[in-house]
Amino acid sequence: MNAATEAEIRRGTGWVVAQFVLMGVIIAAAFLPPRWPDGVRVPLFVVGAILVGLGLGLVVWAARTMGSLLTPFPKPASDGRLVVDGPFAIVRHPVYLGGILLFAGIALMTSLPALAVTFVLALLWHGKAQVEERHLRARFPEYTAYAGRVRSSIPPLRARR
Repeated sequence: MNAATEAEIRRGTGWVVAQFVLMGVIIAAAFLPPRWPDGVRVPLFVVGAILVGLGLGLVVWAARTMGSLLTPFPKPASDGRLVVDGPFAIVRHPVYLGGILLFAGIALMTSLPALAVTFVLALLWHGKAQVEERHLRARFPEYTAYAGRVRSSIPPLRARR
């Protein structure tokens, strides 16, 4: 393994590949049965469409706020800086939150299998967010204070001690 490959692995390539695979599986699962029952299909479609709009809007807002600092990797770029404005002043992981809303919306508009895979993606992003936060704390001394005042959009699965 060469140094560039090792650096990519340390930066979090596995997380990136896994999330994009799951995104593709969600899209594919949207075409699979079982579909939602007739009695709830229209209301779920409406709620799903709203979530898609909200999620997409949040992802775009976060991406524009980050600009060239946006990366799919959990480890920040060596020349990065901590972004705490825009949606990052409201939640610490607006891209993940927006993505969950977007894919949950697609699932509600389409099928139960897509919703199940969206849950798996949310679990993956929860783990990735924890890794990302460790990197951010190590890299930016001010991250601990930021995390103390800004709510995480990916809450811990267990209570803090």
